[in-house]
Amino acid sequence: MSDYGQPRIVVIGGGTGLPVLLRGLKQFPVEITAIVTVADDGGSSGRIREDLNIPPPGDIRNVLAALSDVEPLVEEMFQHRFKTSNELSGHSLGNLILAAMTSITGNFVYAIQEMSKVLNVRGKVLPAANQSVVLHAEMEDGSVVSGESKIPYSGKKIKRVFLTPDNIRPLPETLQAIRQADLIILGPGSLYTSILPNLLVPKLGDEVCRSRAKKVYICNLMTQAGETHGFTASDHVKAFYDHMKCGFINTILVNNKEIPQDVQLRYKEELASPVAYDMPQLFELGLDVVHADIANLEKGALRHDPKKVAKILYNLLIDETQKRYEA
Repeated sequence: MSDYGQPRIVVIGGGTGLPVLLRGLKQFPVEITAIVTVADDGGSSGRIREDLNIPPPGDIRNVLAALSDVEPLVEEMFQHRFKTSNELSGHSLGNLILAAMTSITGNFVYAIQEMSKVLNVRGKVLPAANQSVVLHAEMEDGSVVSGESKIPYSGKKIKRVFLTPDNIRPLPETLQAIRQADLIILGPGSLYTSILPNLLVPKLGDEVCRSRAKKVYICNLMTQAGETHGFTASDHVKAFYDHMKCGFINTILVNNKEIPQDVQLRYKEELASPVAYDMPQLFELGLDVVHADIANLEKGALRHDPKKVAKILYNLLIDETQKRYEA
């Protein structure tokens, strides 16, 4: 529990899934710390990262927007993406502001803190590391693909992912947040390119393994071409365990509502299909399985329902904190 008596939640991830979840969680009386990947190297983030030699701001920007408490127009401005024919094209204003703030302060983490004040952010947003990292994937045929944005398009099966450089340092604040957490949430998000890159930061994953907090994995709704094609829910969990060399997840949250056929057909074109939750294998891994209708169709894309997922997580958190203080 924090000094304010609010239970503490640490959410680890990146990509499109994390902001969706955070919009739901911020409605509850909890202290949130979001730990966000810095392995992105595509689009506006990739260009800024390359031009200015700073960590990619895109995933951080989306999380700041999700946790912000400002007028809708201010958030819309922060998220605005330029559509011009010059070098501004494709850049979002928020990315450019974070880049400018990093340039002024000389520190990416400090830039995020200052931006959090401007946007009245509810909670703490921390990058997994205060530097750019490069994500690599070793494929089953032994070849290596470098760059987060290139990995899903290799057309090969991933054996493992790893980071360079070798001297990546986690933020002390990140390790402290994990140590003090009452609940640690992984996902939702791309398994190999959004969630695992955080855990592979030296000491960060070890701290998660050691933590006494309940750890919940929000399983993806659909498989992902180039990453998790044909994966069941237990395959996702095993990938974590193979990388971390420890069995650290207590609970898995899975969707049990049938996904409409027309939606499935649309996803089939992207070589994606609903993730099958294989109960016997999940029980064998010693997991508590929470299954509920948690899928939502938003602008033709399948997303986790932020309100439903946040309510389930909050209830798990209250159960956990009560047990701990009764013990």
